[in-house]
Amino acid sequence: MPRFSIIVPAYQVQAYLPACLTSVLTQDHTDLELLVVDDASPDACGDIIAEFAAADARVTGLRLPRTLGPGPARNAALDRATGDYVLFLDGDDALTPGALAAIAARLDTTGHPQLLVHDHAVLSFDGTLSPGLAAGLLSRRGPDAGPLTARPSLLRLPPTAWGRAYRRDFLLGTGLRFPPGHHQDVPFAYPALIAAETVAVLDRVCLHHRARRRGGRTHGPGPGHADLVDQYERAFALLPTQRWRAALYRRMADHLSTVYRTPGLLPAAERADFFRRSAALCRRHRTAAGATALGAKQGGAHVLFRLGARRAFQLTAVAQRLGRRLHAVVRGAGRRLRALALRAHYRCQLRLPLDRRLAVFTTGRGGRYGCHPAAIEAKLRELATGIRTAWVAGPGQSLPTGVRRLTPGTAAYWSALARARFLVSNSGFPDILADRPGQLRLQTHRGTPVAHRGLDTRVRDVPRLLRQIDTWDYCLSANRHSTLAWEAAYPADYVTLEYGSPRADVFHTAGVADVLRARARLGVPDGVLAVLYAPAPRAYASRRRAPLDLGALARALGPRFRLLAAADDALEDQCLAADALVTDYAPVLFDYAALDRPVVVHADDWETYRTVHGAYFDLPATAPGPVTRTAAELAATLTDPLLWTDPGLAARRAAFRQRFCPYDDGFAAERVVRTFFLDGRDVPPVVPAKARRPVPGAVAVAAPRRPSAPGVSPREFLEVSACPF
Repeated sequence: MPRFSIIVPAYQVQAYLPACLTSVLTQDHTDLELLVVDDASPDACGDIIAEFAAADARVTGLRLPRTLGPGPARNAALDRATGDYVLFLDGDDALTPGALAAIAARLDTTGHPQLLVHDHAVLSFDGTLSPGLAAGLLSRRGPDAGPLTARPSLLRLPPTAWGRAYRRDFLLGTGLRFPPGHHQDVPFAYPALIAAETVAVLDRVCLHHRARRRGGRTHGPGPGHADLVDQYERAFALLPTQRWRAALYRRMADHLSTVYRTPGLLPAAERADFFRRSAALCRRHRTAAGATALGAKQGGAHVLFRLGARRAFQLTAVAQRLGRRLHAVVRGAGRRLRALALRAHYRCQLRLPLDRRLAVFTTGRGGRYGCHPAAIEAKLRELATGIRTAWVAGPGQSLPTGVRRLTPGTAAYWSALARARFLVSNSGFPDILADRPGQLRLQTHRGTPVAHRGLDTRVRDVPRLLRQIDTWDYCLSANRHSTLAWEAAYPADYVTLEYGSPRADVFHTAGVADVLRARARLGVPDGVLAVLYAPAPRAYASRRRAPLDLGALARALGPRFRLLAAADDALEDQCLAADALVTDYAPVLFDYAALDRPVVVHADDWETYRTVHGAYFDLPATAPGPVTRTAAELAATLTDPLLWTDPGLAARRAAFRQRFCPYDDGFAAERVVRTFFLDGRDVPPVVPAKARRPVPGAVAVAAPRRPSAPGVSPREFLEVSACPF
């Protein structure tokens, strides 16, 4: 019996369905079944489902004799599901990398609740991502798992089947099923949330939900919205307790009135009838109204809606729209005034003395705690307890204990930037910052460069870039190649610290136990070779689409391999867990090389990449391992035991490390800390290459148990070495 049953109804989503199914089948957590229902779709959905089912035994394809809608399609799959937990995806949704492993871990730590709610992001038709839920709605305040009374704010969630993991025995016990109709999620999502005795939350984006250009089924215009009245009637009938009727009434009144007020959502001929039926429904459940867990009593507009005063309601809606526009104008003026006030506050803070015991760190990826700044910050707290550290991050980013959070745009943020003695970043600093005497700035960059950077690219605003780099005091470099590239691309009078890669220190300081724990966290089964895939972004390709078809590669490799898709928030763990790396031109190549594990460079578009982005050297010619051009070559290379045993490949890795990892010995962060923060006292020397001991991977751990001997083939060696547990 699998851990998860993933249910996907498919109707006219042929353009997105392959990516949806691939996002499930390439998850780190593989204990799943994927049930895909062809809702008699007139396009190629049926053929796509058949192809995936033929290639992967975990996929089961179902076909309905006629189009019934997503509700009945999900019911058909529910009848076939065997997993402990059920997750629903729309055919154009996609799981994020590592989502199932994160959900499984959260279920384990919360005692296997009946329902788990996770976050999602909205993927627009142009590829941009936006938050799915309000910040803090899924924060872990209160008990890890409990009834809705412990988290009544969850009723503010949109009534969707996706975005949640349901224990299958809970669904069987309640008898919940989806009705037909346009808004079939309403009488399923609310009763399930209210009936669950144990509800847990996971504040992690596990799903990308696609927002169609024309609004999709529940948000686009069309006659189907008329069934919303019937669906709420069903939801009230299915409530297991009267406790939440008032809250559901409020959600219903908000939803119905929003649909009516939204221009173009309802056909003109149906608007009057929709209002009449909605008002009648509200009157039938009026006894449930009043103050609720979601806020105070309904306002005057809702009273008019309930009473059926359509003309008065429309006038009120017009007045509200005018009020919102006026409010937007006032709010815009308020933002401008606030910005001016904060700038004045910053200027005032510049007149105060520097805080010589404060160091501020930031990254250019939404404030994520990672990359070189994180390694340096952690080592600073270890070596210099007298220096306080602060990290620029929004409320949704997690930080280690003892690190102060600086929320961008706040007075505290600008005060710290004005007065901190030390500023560390792997990206640009705010342009408003003054080049204050006595304040030191360290630019760490984001890794060894392959593509052109700085002035070697077509910079739109050269004066701005020059002003920025003129404020750098120190620049971190991992090797001589990086030093030459940085100093040419960012010409200024900073001091280059050619000290190695701080974020690669963990690959020398970790132990075998850390490797095993990383593999367990990522759900890598015993006896399986883990392969990390980390592509570089391309200006000429969609950022949301991997250049390599991971689903096809996983099927070609077979069950003895596990593919890990690189994720920023788990990259260090993924590198520790991976027995081999597949990349193209991503900076992680140079950090992973320090581990002395197999690397395959998949350079299927090297000529295009070099033409568009430029290149500082011919990477395929100096790669630390085999170079492949096609998916078939890549699969054959990964399944060849010589990848792990060939002395010639070991020599290539050694030559690559000598050129690009000369200082990666586990002490790069300490060298930076002692130079930049501690006035150059006791800077540790570089450990000679022969004396370094990077943490071994699973193959190397297994090898001493049964060493290769004369007469043992490379394939036999690989089979032994790949089963270390």
